[in-house]
Amino acid sequence: MVTGSSPGTARWSPADDGLPRPVGGRYRVSVDTAEVNRSPFATLFNFRDVGGHVGHDGRAVRPGRLYRSDSLHRLDGADREAFAALGVRTVIDLRRPHEVERDGRVPHFDGLTWHHVHPEHAEWGETPYRPGSDQARYLADRYADLAATGTAGLARAVGLIAEAANAPVVVHCVVGKDRTGLVCGLTLAALGVADDDIAADYALSTAAGERFHAWYAAYTQRTGQSLPPLTCPAEAMTLFLAELRVAHGSVEGYLRHAGVTEAQLAALRTHLLT
Repeated sequence: MVTGSSPGTARWSPADDGLPRPVGGRYRVSVDTAEVNRSPFATLFNFRDVGGHVGHDGRAVRPGRLYRSDSLHRLDGADREAFAALGVRTVIDLRRPHEVERDGRVPHFDGLTWHHVHPEHAEWGETPYRPGSDQARYLADRYADLAATGTAGLARAVGLIAEAANAPVVVHCVVGKDRTGLVCGLTLAALGVADDDIAADYALSTAAGERFHAWYAAYTQRTGQSLPPLTCPAEAMTLFLAELRVAHGSVEGYLRHAGVTEAQLAALRTHLLT
């Protein structure tokens, strides 16, 4: 059963915000599953397993335990059956409250618990990207801002991932690259995965961002509205992680500062590493 404290029914606001709206009552994104992010779903464009990377002591991150995705509210038809087959027990939804209200949340699945975990952070429009500027630097700075203001939400998300009984877990936001990338990046770093591997996983979302932009243009008449950068230069993640270590000594040091306990860090490694 899906549980949670925020609205679970999609209610489409008439507000003229220029954001994507469903056509014919449905969203659909055509995805070539041979593409780099290997999404197995037609209605999702940035779904993938975070497992397989090498972490502490040469131990691999277990596959089938932690997934990352764009928003799950679009799941329908055969995709619902495919999602159910994964046996997902927990969804961590990182979207803002108004994004959940606007689009709705993951559909009902028996045995699935939905957690709305919003790490506080500024709207993209408050510090817009200036075309021609260093995109990796811009994104790393936005991620640092999120890490500074969203400590409670980030700690809660990592704490939920750390609990073995919650697995398999899916973490998602809207596009599945920034907030989701941060939570997954912090988790992988705590598991001892090399920064280059974390950054390579993060960069896979570039292809998804390009498809999201095409979908956005095709399914809304307001294509002139500016969007945050939808590419994911690997350097953005490596910059963020390196500078986080300068500020906190280690990624684990940041997570402790945010509120993640030693027991949770130990549990994370116990159940996510082979």
